[in-house]
Amino acid sequence: MLSIQTTNLTKKFESTIAVNQLNLKVKSGEIFGLVGPDASGKTTTLRMLCGILPPDGGEARVAGCDIRKEAEQLKEKVGYLPQRFGLYGDLSVLENIHFYADLYRVPKQERKDRVHRLLRFANLEPFGKRKAQDLSGGMKQKLGLICALIHTPEILFLDEPTTGVDPLSRRDFWVILYDLLKEGVTILFSTSYMDEAERCNHIGLIHQGELLVADSPSAVKMKIGGTVLELRLEDHQQGMKILERTAAFRSLVLSGDKIHVLVDQPEEGERMIRDVLKTEGMTVLGLSRVRPSLEDAFVSMVREKGK
Repeated sequence: MLSIQTTNLTKKFESTIAVNQLNLKVKSGEIFGLVGPDASGKTTTLRMLCGILPPDGGEARVAGCDIRKEAEQLKEKVGYLPQRFGLYGDLSVLENIHFYADLYRVPKQERKDRVHRLLRFANLEPFGKRKAQDLSGGMKQKLGLICALIHTPEILFLDEPTTGVDPLSRRDFWVILYDLLKEGVTILFSTSYMDEAERCNHIGLIHQGELLVADSPSAVKMKIGGTVLELRLEDHQQGMKILERTAAFRSLVLSGDKIHVLVDQPEEGERMIRDVLKTEGMTVLGLSRVRPSLEDAFVSMVREKGK
């Protein structure tokens, strides 16, 4: 069963096409990652699917609602955590939660147990009286998540919720998301972090408003074909500049302290890398074949599309 389905969904801002004929399917009870760099169309897509932003073309059904004709009914079925959530700094944690409960018209008789459960769920029970402005970045995101969940939505939309959050808080946030999946909540999660994309059931790689591919993370990595060679040098930045001048390589990715080079023929690719770097006086410290990463796949698909 599908919780989200779009057909040629399109949004324009004057002459700029922010989302271009997007075809997306998200199954009920899964976490789907919409993955791409800044200005790739992720936020615009989420805002359309939440019924906040009207599309200029195409169709979409979310939680059984037509986003054009049933936007108000839709808002009762979804929760949305934008990049900058509208917390009120001078209100306490509990006051913020009750404010959003009022907005969503959560009945008073249901509210006490629900608030208590969500606070315990997000490990914020001891901080109920603390002002939102005094919370850490990770705690603010957890509070925003509680506010988005207070009306028990069927689908949760999260727009890069862990950007700027410390690693420990990011881990805690993902623990909460997995617990939500156990309760049957469908999650559409946008991110520019490839390591977070690995945690999703399915992902869609988006670039300049166009969906490049949608599949499981493992399947996406296998779609690029060819072989990834992992290169170690003393100066990786300089090595990248040198290799970028050689058009024979399908893609180049700086991965930590290594360079990933995608080639069609591994033996020929290895020889070419060594020859090019030797000509420039650079010593190869290591060169081996590795499994492709999501970043390798994304860069390769973007480059292939641009040809």
